[in-house]
Formats: sequence, C-alpha cells, structure tokens
Amino acid sequence: MSKDVILVTGADLAPQALALLTDFDVVYAGTGNECTEDALEALCRQHEPVAIIVRYGKVSARVIGASPKLRVISKHGTGIDNIDSNFAKSQGIAVRAATGANAAAVAEHTWALILACAKNVVQLDDRMRDGHWDKATHKSLELKGRTLGLVGLGAIGRRVADVGIALGMRVVVFDPYAASVPESIERRALNEVIAESDVLSLHCPLTADNANMINAQTVASMRDGAIIVNTARGGLIDEAALADALKSGKLRAAGLDSFQVEPFVAGGHAFTGLHNAILSPHIGGVTSDAYVGMGTAAARNILDELAVTA
Repeated sequence: MSKDVILVTGADLAPQALALLTDFDVVYAGTGNECTEDALEALCRQHEPVAIIVRYGKVSARVIGASPKLRVISKHGTGIDNIDSNFAKSQGIAVRAATGANAAAVAEHTWALILACAKNVVQLDDRMRDGHWDKATHKSLELKGRTLGLVGLGAIGRRVADVGIALGMRVVVFDPYAASVPESIERRALNEVIAESDVLSLHCPLTADNANMINAQTVASMRDGAIIVNTARGGLIDEAALADALKSGKLRAAGLDSFQVEPFVAGGHAFTGLHNAILSPHIGGVTSDAYVGMGTAAARNILDELAVTA
C-alpha cells in the first residue's frame, strides 16, 4: 500500500525531521529557484500530498487547490506571508508555523547587524584593507543610554530586548498582540516607538496593514542618525524611502536581512551603492541548530494536525 506524500518546497530536510516522517513519502521540489508557482502546482497535481512543508516559493491558492488530499501546510520557520492562509482556511486546511524554532538565531543576527551599524565594522574593515588607519578620526556609536525600539515582542523580540537591557539601553516596544510586557520594557504606540528610537528593529509579521510601515513619512519622524534593522520581512520597508534617508545622512545606517523582492538582485538596486546599508541574504534564522529546530517543529506540526483530522 502506497504511503501518503508530504511535499517539501525545498531540496532537503534535517535528518531529525525526516526521522519523524518515516510513515510518509517525502517529495522535494528542489532549490529555491525551482520552487515556482507552476512547479509547485504540478507537483501537487502529480503527488496529491496530504501536507506541504514550506521552505521556499509561494504557496498560492492555485498550488493549494491542486491537491485534493491536502490537509495541512506547515512552515519551515515562522513567517507565513508566502502562504495564502485565507484560502487554505476556507478549504479547511490548517496552516501552522514553527513558532520560536529559529528565535535565538534571528535575535543573534539582529544584534550582529545592530553592532555592525553602530560600530562601522564593515566600513572599517574595508578601509583597513585599503591601507587606512582611521583611529584618529573615527567615532562609532555607543549604545549604552540609547533607546532601542522594537516593533514586535514575540520570541525573537524578547531576546533582542534582553540584550539591549544588558547593554544599558532603554527599550520601548509596540506590539498590540503582546498580552504582557516586562517592567523593564516601556510599551508605546507605534509612532512613538519609531520617533524615539536610536535603534529601530523590526520583529513582526508582514500583513496588509503594516506593509511599508517604514516609509518617507515615518523616517522623517525619526531621530537624526538613527539605525534601522530588519530581520523580519522586506515588505515592511519602502526601500526607496530608506535609501534616500541613508544617502542624505538622515539615518546613520541600516542592517537588512530581508527585502521587497527575493532573491535580492544587486544590479541597479539603490542599496548596493550605499556603504551604510549592511546587507545579508535572509539568513538570520539559518544556523545548524535552527535548521534542525525548524525542520522538526514543521514535522511535528504536520503529525499533530493529521492526528486531529484522522
């Protein structure tokens, strides 16, 4: 008797995750570039998976509707904006995320970007390699006593806040969904968090309501010389407005791990010519430990949902 199929929109899963799925046939869609909507739809029609583990690509209504057996869509990570959740739920298909599985990794990468921006790590490295010794002229930004503003206080945001507090920073947060906020953190309205921050770090999902929340108007309200860091979703930022603020010196720097269009194409993009834009290819949650954690969480979410609907 043939096994039910689980489709993975990627080329691999951690062995620990596969060990949980031995009762299923696991089919891989391939690398990120291969996970087009057409390819995923074709694979769903061919294999009729009962579950999809989403790593890359967009799981649209067309993809979801191509498998009559589909019962659960499980994200290999936390952000589900590349899944048509509304359509899935209208069809009685559960959508689950691996909440918190990569929180430590993303929080650490957030601080790598914050410190790179505050201490000019990349620029100083480039200058050293070109033969310069800028000790007499360089001044970096000391974070003690500065304000760290967070948009989102979930598993990642709380870890970022803890480090900020340890460094002697004032921490303010906007999160309308947080049931409680520690006494060491000040809860503020979104416009107040943006305006008061010396370092503004984004840790919220992308929704229709908050797309381009960082735009020309909100940037204009920020403190001169502030830093923006985004390890969440690229759609939260109007990239043209941010580039203008970095060029003009309104903002000191930006550390960006996600972009409006991914993969990021360097040719012609405003960020590539800006030395105060520190870029990484959406790898904040990509560590060996997080890879295992996200894979096993995604697998367990599938098993839990299938057990409920059996």
